[in-house]
Amino acid sequence: MPEDEEPHLGQSWTELTVVGVRPSLVVTAFVPFRWWAERGTWRGVEATLHLRFTGTREGCRVVAEGEVTGDGLYGVAARSSGLLAGRAIAADLRTAGHRIAQLSGG
Repeated sequence: MPEDEEPHLGQSWTELTVVGVRPSLVVTAFVPFRWWAERGTWRGVEATLHLRFTGTREGCRVVAEGEVTGDGLYGVAARSSGLLAGRAIAADLRTAGHRIAQLSGG
């Protein structure tokens, strides 16, 4: 996501993943501090990610759900990447959490 603009519904960008592909992403749902959803597409593969945020005494709990699908030969790639997606999403969320903690002085 572009660092120079506030998140908003419909926002789009291209991201470089750890495996070297560059999917196009778009924010499909956004309720500040409560809900975030995005859809990414790359060739014949589509991925969705939904994040739900719940306040806790210590800060925030994030529940992530996602799905990766693909057409034709890309279906094989989608199934393979879907198996690894959980780890990648967890790593991204940890990184985001560390960045937020640094910004807030924690």
